[in-house]
Amino acid sequence: MNDARAVSRAIDALRRGWPIAIHAPGEGPLPLLAVETADAAALAAFAPDGAWPLLISSGRAATLNLTNQRAAADPDTPVVVAPAPWLDLDTAVALADPQFDLATPMKGPFRTIAVDRPRASLAAIRLARIAGLMPAFVIDGIDPEVTIAPDAIDRHQDAGSLRLATRARLPVEGAEDAEIVAFRAPDSSDEHVALLIGQPGGGPPLVRLHSECLTGDVLGSLKCDCGPQLRAAIAAIRASGWGILLYLRQEGRGIGLVNKLRAYALQDQGYDTVDANVRLGFAVDARDFGVAARMLDLLGQRAVRLLTNNPAKVAGLEAAGVRVVERVPHALPANPHNARYLATKRDRTGHQL
Repeated sequence: MNDARAVSRAIDALRRGWPIAIHAPGEGPLPLLAVETADAAALAAFAPDGAWPLLISSGRAATLNLTNQRAAADPDTPVVVAPAPWLDLDTAVALADPQFDLATPMKGPFRTIAVDRPRASLAAIRLARIAGLMPAFVIDGIDPEVTIAPDAIDRHQDAGSLRLATRARLPVEGAEDAEIVAFRAPDSSDEHVALLIGQPGGGPPLVRLHSECLTGDVLGSLKCDCGPQLRAAIAAIRASGWGILLYLRQEGRGIGLVNKLRAYALQDQGYDTVDANVRLGFAVDARDFGVAARMLDLLGQRAVRLLTNNPAKVAGLEAAGVRVVERVPHALPANPHNARYLATKRDRTGHQL
C-alpha cells in the first residue's frame, strides 16, 4: 500500500474508532486508539487487560497541570499518562475534552511517564489535527488496522504536491471579471482556490490569504471578522486593479471545523481564542502558509503586496520563497461580539495595523 492510501486509511480508521499504529525508524510501533471515537467495546478489544497509558499533547497536559511532574520535559513533546486502576474510558474522555474541565472533578492522581517513542508520539498529535480529532489516544494495545510512518504523515501534508486542477470565469459580487482557479493534491482531500481579480499591470499583485471560515464566511457569524474581511479583501483587490485572493481550506487556524466549534464553546466559558486552542491541546495557529506560497508559484507570482495584519503570514510566505514587497493593512471595525477576539489577536498573536 502506498503512503497516500495508508494515511487516508489511518484517518478513516481513527474517525471510525478503530486502532492504528505509527512506526518511526529506530522506535518500536506505537499502537493508538483515538479517545474521541472509542467506545467500551473498541477499548476492550484494543487493551484486553484493562490497563493502558494515555497519550495527550503538551498543551493539554499543561492545562491539566501534569507537565510540572516532568520539569525537564520538552514543551513540544507529548505527554504519556501512566496506567492506573481509575483511568477508565470516561476518565480518559474527561482528560481529553476541555468542555468537562469545569464540570468534572478529576479522579486522579495521575502520573506521567517517559515518552519512549517521541517521533511516533509527535506524529500522532499531528495526525489527530489532520483528522479533526482531539489529540488524545489510548496507546500500546493490539491489532491495529493499518501501520504508517511519520514521514508518510508529513508527505500527506506536503504543499509541494499541490497541483492546479482547473480554472474558469467566475463573476462575483464586487468583481464581475474574476477568474477562479482550483488546486488539489493527490494525497489530501483539501481543495484550495484562488480568485484572480483584474488584469496584471506589471507590478506585484495585491494578495490576500483568507482561511476558510464556514461560520463567518457563510453563516455571517459575528464572533469573528472573517466574513467582512473576505468581502473587504475582494473590494480592495478590485480597487487596486490587479490581485489574487487565496481561499485556504484551513478552518479554525488549521484545527478543523469541529475543533473550532469546541474552541467557541470554551470561549463561552470565558477563555480567549488563544487559551481555548491550547486547552484543546493544539497550537495557537496550526496553519501552513507554504500552501499559499505553492499556489502563488503555480500562478507564476513570486513577489506580492500582502493584504494582512498578521506578521506570521508575511514570515510564512517569505520562508517558502515568496517575496513580500509590501504589507498592506487590512482592518475593519469591531462589533460587540468580536471586540475581545480582535483585541486578543492584537495583544497575544501580534496582529498589527
